[in-house]
Amino acid sequence: MKRVHFIGVCGTAMATLAAMLKARGFDVQGSDHGVYPPMSDFLAREGIRVFDGYRAEQITGDIDTVVVGNAISRGNVELEAVLDRKARYLSLPETIREHFLWDRRSIVIAGTHGKTTTTSLTAWVLAAGGEDPSLLVGGIANNFDGSYRLGSGRDFVIEGDEYDSAFFDKTAKFLKYLPDIAVVGNIEYDHADIYPDMESLRTAFRRFVNLIPQNGHLILGADCPEASRLAALVRSPVVTFGFAPNADWRASELVASGDLTRFEVTHRGEPMGHFEVPLYGQHNVRNALAALAVGHIVGLSPEALRKSLRDFQGVRRRLEKRGEVRGVSVYDDFAHHPTAILETIRAVKSTHPDRRVWAVFEPRSATSCRKIFQDDFLRAFEESGADEVILAAVFRATLPDDERLDVEAIVNTLHQRGRKARHLPDVATIVQVIATEAGPGDIVLLMSNGGFDGIHDKLLTALAS
Repeated sequence: MKRVHFIGVCGTAMATLAAMLKARGFDVQGSDHGVYPPMSDFLAREGIRVFDGYRAEQITGDIDTVVVGNAISRGNVELEAVLDRKARYLSLPETIREHFLWDRRSIVIAGTHGKTTTTSLTAWVLAAGGEDPSLLVGGIANNFDGSYRLGSGRDFVIEGDEYDSAFFDKTAKFLKYLPDIAVVGNIEYDHADIYPDMESLRTAFRRFVNLIPQNGHLILGADCPEASRLAALVRSPVVTFGFAPNADWRASELVASGDLTRFEVTHRGEPMGHFEVPLYGQHNVRNALAALAVGHIVGLSPEALRKSLRDFQGVRRRLEKRGEVRGVSVYDDFAHHPTAILETIRAVKSTHPDRRVWAVFEPRSATSCRKIFQDDFLRAFEESGADEVILAAVFRATLPDDERLDVEAIVNTLHQRGRKARHLPDVATIVQVIATEAGPGDIVLLMSNGGFDGIHDKLLTALAS
């Protein structure tokens, strides 16, 4: 049995890949610094041995392959041991390609926003239609109760991340994923720590679509000019989706009803009837259209597509309701890019126009902590329709002042423009303010791409007491 060692095993993607290899019969182990739940519990359940801390002696001679996480850099003692001994090493995306993608039809879901939801939707549409796909996604897909599945079918649905691959490979992960069917829903500037400007990000997506074979398909978001421009660069057929009149898969007549969004669909001008998805907002209807386009290419009937979409159960941390106490509903959302924040708040507000919506945001990602997005965040909160805006402290406080997002300036400008906004520096204060001021019918939307210091449970507890 081949032994695989992960350096930096507790990240979501690395832990998921470790579990996939374990399920394939590999002897898997890994190391990380400060091992803690929930990923330590996940790895234990999967039967994966984890070393707490990095030590050179953990790189033993019986290891066949070392997988190096993209958070690992030179100076890590295990990485130095790997290089000194010339042990075989791979990045995470290289490992996925080598062990899972060469013999499958690779369906890669890419774009700045909506990747996780669209990937989960697409895999569920295929699974419900009897295709038995494999899946790897950067979240917990509720229909599968996990972030991966290994099916016996031809298709492998994978979230295509544009982030870099490893210390030795600064190109995008999705360039390793051998796309046969590629979805690019949208392209906006992101990952400012990796891409110095928009043109460098465009280059990554151009390289990605250039990998599609001529017998493959490129599925593009018709509502995004940056994505639409990629059509001219490929040899494969191109399919478009969105609300634009010329979209191949077009949605119209959206109606929010309870926890569902209903909409009409036309395919190349032909009516397909009404569809329903248990998600909020126009952005999620676009995500659903992308999944429908993939399902159609695979060969599923309109009836199968309609039923599977209706039975989708969502993704954890994507507008996930965490609880309701005293009539106050608390939601968790992974939104961290200005556009994602704007669309998420709008979706909640348009679905519940008569309820007060609290938008609580922690700037945490390498992008959202930076002043380059100052004006974009201001515009997002001003135009979102949120009734109350609370901005937490910038998580990456070590950034220089001239590079760090200025949340106080955003709050001050919102005040000047007649919006209710506050900067509250810590979770305890945020919880106290909301628990004191929120009333029946209010919706509290907590947005961060990290744990936000457990604010969700703390707020529910405070509301209950």
